[in-house]
Amino acid sequence: MSFLDLTLKPEYRSRLDDVVNDFYTPVLNEAVMYKRAVGFFSSSALSAIALGIKGLLKNDGQIQIIASPRLSEEDIIAINEGLRKKDDVIKEALLRELQEPKGRFEELRLNLLCNLIAAGKLEIRIAFMDEEGEIGLFHEKLGLMIDKEDNVIAFSGSMNESETAFKINYEAFDVFTSWSHDADRVLSKQSAFTAMWNDYEPGIKVMSFPEISEELLTRYRRTDTIKSAIEEFDAPVVNEVSVNVEGPHVPTTVHMRPYQEKAILNWEQHNYQGIFDMATGAGKTYPALAAIAHLYKAIERNLAVIIICPYQHLVEQWKEDVEAFGMKPIICYSASSQKNWRDRLKNAVTSFNLGVKKHFCMLCTNATFSLDDVQQQMIKLQGNVVIVVDEAHNFGAEKLSRSLLQHFPYRLALSATIDRHGDPEGTQKLYDYFGEKCITYTLQEAIDSHMLTPYYYHPSVVALNETELQEYMDLTVKIRKNSHVLSDGKIELSEYAKMLLIKRARLVAGANGKLDALRNDIQEYKDQSHILVYCGATTLHDSDYSEKHPSQDEAKQIDIVVDMLGNQLGMRVSKFTSEEKSDERERIKEEFAEGKHLQALVAIRCLDEGVNIPNISTAFILASSTNPKEYVQRRGRVLRNSPGKQYAHIYDYITLPIPLDCVSQYDAETIEGVRSLAKREISRMVDFSSIAENPYESDQLISEIRQAYDIIPEMEDEYDEV
Repeated sequence: MSFLDLTLKPEYRSRLDDVVNDFYTPVLNEAVMYKRAVGFFSSSALSAIALGIKGLLKNDGQIQIIASPRLSEEDIIAINEGLRKKDDVIKEALLRELQEPKGRFEELRLNLLCNLIAAGKLEIRIAFMDEEGEIGLFHEKLGLMIDKEDNVIAFSGSMNESETAFKINYEAFDVFTSWSHDADRVLSKQSAFTAMWNDYEPGIKVMSFPEISEELLTRYRRTDTIKSAIEEFDAPVVNEVSVNVEGPHVPTTVHMRPYQEKAILNWEQHNYQGIFDMATGAGKTYPALAAIAHLYKAIERNLAVIIICPYQHLVEQWKEDVEAFGMKPIICYSASSQKNWRDRLKNAVTSFNLGVKKHFCMLCTNATFSLDDVQQQMIKLQGNVVIVVDEAHNFGAEKLSRSLLQHFPYRLALSATIDRHGDPEGTQKLYDYFGEKCITYTLQEAIDSHMLTPYYYHPSVVALNETELQEYMDLTVKIRKNSHVLSDGKIELSEYAKMLLIKRARLVAGANGKLDALRNDIQEYKDQSHILVYCGATTLHDSDYSEKHPSQDEAKQIDIVVDMLGNQLGMRVSKFTSEEKSDERERIKEEFAEGKHLQALVAIRCLDEGVNIPNISTAFILASSTNPKEYVQRRGRVLRNSPGKQYAHIYDYITLPIPLDCVSQYDAETIEGVRSLAKREISRMVDFSSIAENPYESDQLISEIRQAYDIIPEMEDEYDEV
């Protein structure tokens, strides 16, 4: 095929035409050269041109980009008045425009483009107006595409090379072809681009900035070859959308990976009920929203959507994606910016039931969904309703499980840990309500497919001191006295025993020996950045736990760690807890991402579910949770992809009741009383090390603990917390 086989319009308008799918993608698929002179240089502009680039690469194509730096008025004055060197000002302006990618798809696009630069397939030159020493901005909007038969398509107009221009702004461009009556005009535009590219167009200065290309590679390149970049990028586009569609739909910029498409298909085949069991960080939100869009279309655009998240900050994160998928959610929680959300919800339910409204979306927290007045509205809501629950394992708990209404026909649960640790009854409630797993996408699969970062696992052993050991044993005796074995062999705990379990878990989490071990381990990282230290105790059976009111021991540990890192080791460190206001948390995240003003975060529990800080490259986990729900979430947060991040390092503080070299000094009864802790710590070690890049580092240690405490591997599969 060639350009001659394409059907092209003489004009495209961004709000009337799907310029990506109707023009860019088909033309680039046949092109061997793409030349573009465009307004402002930015990472989003670079990201946008990746749409359709795959086809051009298969044709062994080349790309040439001329772009203008986004110079401020102060920049121009500084150059024109000779206050600063022109090259320095322009370079700084270019660097300002390099932004963090917004979402997985943009990461993949930027990675692809960086590999194009590295392979010499993409060259970027910077242009600005330079008339008699006076600097101005370059605003050319010109594009050229050439196929293997030397047919040329030229286009020009108001449109920039950005997703905003494609989808939001009302912009247009004209198209000219070399095989039509436009041949002379095409030739003129080719000549103009060539003159600019070679820096002999009067009044325009065009320069190369190799430092910018180097910075692009540093920030955004994740793979080493174009081939691997294409493989990551090579996922089918879910072709659903037009920019003017109202109601749930899939944006044109969203790609579904094969496993995500499979999950959606299986959900459809199970009558739109089921569970997406995907590793933390593997991308559950987009396939969930795409599933809603598919359902909405299948039932002829008549659907009420209920989306539930554990926390307020997660609601706000979902809000942006929900809106991108064509829905305008009613935001329901106590501090919602929509102050009248109760009235809006009531009116929406009434209108939907009467058939006046064909669609509405409610987005709320777990706590809000279980409120009596909200439940009353949910009971009234009839017809085509889909309920989507994020981190759905929480709904296995008694109170929340009662809020799952049986008359909702369509159901979707999202979780990396749907099976509740030590709570088979709660787990069964989830399966009974939501149905079967539509997909199980493991952490190993996510790492293998480059959805998550590979990691090295470093277990660091600490032991309880004498005082802590005695308290641990005393608590264990009391727990056993306040529990009994049922006829089926399961252990039933009294409320008092549950409280004692929490106290014992916090004792382990806050073991004094961890602080000395942390000080020793973090020494080699004290000049590095993107470090997380995870404090805090497990929340096992603690339904009333609130990070806003941490226990004395938790507060003490986090303050000690902040003091150690900040004052004693001279690191730039900040707390990251729910006590900080949302705007402060965002500022902290930005400074942490930059790595210049802030090296390390010290957190309690707020990263367990939903807070996304992908820049974390090294984590020190003091909170020795034996609950897979907790440690799986924590590990997933550390493994998020980020530009330039090839591996993560996880330091896990393994707490043993007695030092390995002292176990033989204790009698069998004492060892029997503390063996369960060693078993649970081994279980976590095995889980972490099994898919790490360095399992050998843990193998010997695991073997030594098993031998010292007389533990056979089969014992580690037993659930034993008493």
